[in-house]
Amino acid sequence: MRFTGTSCHNFLFAVIEGKGCYTLPTETKYNGTMKDGMFHGKGTLHFPNGSKYEGIWDCGISKEGKYTFADGLEFKDKKWHYCDGYDRRFYTEICSGLKPAGISQLTNLDPPRMIPEGCYDCGDGFYNPNTRVVIDYKLRFLRNADDDEHEWIIRTCRKGWDEITGYKPKQ
Repeated sequence: MRFTGTSCHNFLFAVIEGKGCYTLPTETKYNGTMKDGMFHGKGTLHFPNGSKYEGIWDCGISKEGKYTFADGLEFKDKKWHYCDGYDRRFYTEICSGLKPAGISQLTNLDPPRMIPEGCYDCGDGFYNPNTRVVIDYKLRFLRNADDDEHEWIIRTCRKGWDEITGYKPKQ
C-alpha cells in the first residue's frame, strides 16, 4: 500500500510507505515519509497539546530533530536555561513580561489548569499517585508511570491541593 496524499488516515494492517500524514491512536499526527511502516526521512510529529517534533528519521529512530512546545518555546539540548535556578520566568513571562508584584504565575499557562484533588500536573496530563496512571487533559489514559517517573512527579510537579507549610526548628 502506498502512503501518499494530503489528508490524514488511520491505517490498519498495511505496510505504509511514501509521503503523507498518519494519525496515531493518541491523536498525534505524523507528516512525512515512511518506509516499511516506520518513520523514515524528514517528518514532523504534531502532538494534541500543540507541540511538535521535527526530525530526520532512519528506520523509526530519530537521528536529529527539534522539539517546539505549544507556546513556541524551542527545547535546547545543550545549555538549556529555561526556568532554571537563575531565571525562574515562564516562557509567557519572557515574551509578555512579568505580572505586577504580588500576583504569581504558577505555570506557563495562565490561568493554570485545575488539577483534580490528589493528582499532579505532570506537563502532558494529570498523574494519580495512588493508581500510578497518567491521563491526558481530556481525561484519557496515557500511560502507567514507572518508579523513576513517579518519584520525579512527586518531587517536582504541581499538586492539586494545598499544604500548610511553616517554620520547623532544628532539633
